[in-house]
Amino acid sequence: MISGSFADAIYMANEKEIRQKYAMLAPSMTERSRRLWAAAEAKALGYGGVAAVVRATGVSRNTIVRGIAELGDSEVLEPCRVRRPGAGRKPAWVLDPSLVDDLDDLVEPVTRGDPESPLRWTCKSLRRLSSELGRLGHEASHPVVAALLREMGYSLQANRKTREGSRHPDRNAQFEHLNEKVRRQLRRNQPAISVDTKKKELVGDFKNAGRQWRPKGQPEEVRVHDFKIKELGKAIPYGVYDLAKNVGWVSVGIDHDTATFAVNTIRRWWSRLGRKAYPKARSLLILADSGGSNGARVRLWKWELQRLANRTGLDIRVCHLPPGTSKWNKIEHRLFSYITKNWRGQPLLTHAMIVNLIASTRTQTGLTVHCMLDQRSYPSKMKVSDAQMDSINIKRDPFHGEWNYTIRPNTQ
Repeated sequence: MISGSFADAIYMANEKEIRQKYAMLAPSMTERSRRLWAAAEAKALGYGGVAAVVRATGVSRNTIVRGIAELGDSEVLEPCRVRRPGAGRKPAWVLDPSLVDDLDDLVEPVTRGDPESPLRWTCKSLRRLSSELGRLGHEASHPVVAALLREMGYSLQANRKTREGSRHPDRNAQFEHLNEKVRRQLRRNQPAISVDTKKKELVGDFKNAGRQWRPKGQPEEVRVHDFKIKELGKAIPYGVYDLAKNVGWVSVGIDHDTATFAVNTIRRWWSRLGRKAYPKARSLLILADSGGSNGARVRLWKWELQRLANRTGLDIRVCHLPPGTSKWNKIEHRLFSYITKNWRGQPLLTHAMIVNLIASTRTQTGLTVHCMLDQRSYPSKMKVSDAQMDSINIKRDPFHGEWNYTIRPNTQ
């Protein structure tokens, strides 16, 4: 007869062995194979085997008992099946057929013709949807709602900028005209640049979109509210991108985004970089948006370009992008996007920091960026008289002269 202590030692050894085997096999087992393996181990141990397997693996007693029944069942399941057909808990939308329609009404009330839906003007979170379904007589937890939404073809989505407003009938023709101008300019080894103002930034310890690597649990702390710090002000980056050389120039202004500021940035680029890169230049092609400080209708823009032409002796050729297509400007995705990536997740604490972050922007395709702080004052709402406009030596192209024109130096 085996003593009790000796029997206990045998059970403990068996349980340890089962625990070790289960730890190795569990990651690769399905629900069915786990059930059958636990049942086989229990039967092999004999009396007390079920309790031993439960203690060793944590698998429920009922599961092991079902497995033992399956081992002796003459009806063997197909190898690819885990349960018999129809087994398992039915999905909530099967038990409650109206659940799908009611949830669809809540998520998309307008498209379903119900502008009076209780969630028409609220955030449609999973918990709010679950609560509203409860008021309608359904039992659906927020995980069930999430699973049902995925089953119905819904997903979490942000807004997407696709609507450009009114489309000008000659938009495509203007792009073809503009591209031909650029090709012709570059073939003659003459400079062609894309210009624009980047998004204005508040200077200080404000939240900046994006993330960066930091010690775990130690995010950089920033202000809760985005109210301008009067002593620090704002930063206005105006950029010039050289289409041929893949070189960017950015002036960071601190006053106003005016046409004078824009043209002074182009002048700085020409005096620091452009003149050396194009010693035989006779003309300069500028690609610009139709709005903003360099807009097609801005009188001050043309007046300042005349002054630039007089100063440099260059013919200033200008091509504006059609209205509503500012995001297609080359500078947006060849320069500004990389600057944004470079400083993502970093509070822009000072103007000097902004200048250094912009100037350190590089890409594997060879982009280099030069940046300077422009501390000059640029008063807004400057008026250009009719007499000044008449003195501008401008020649408009036959095709959309309001978008395409050349400003030549005055002979006087």
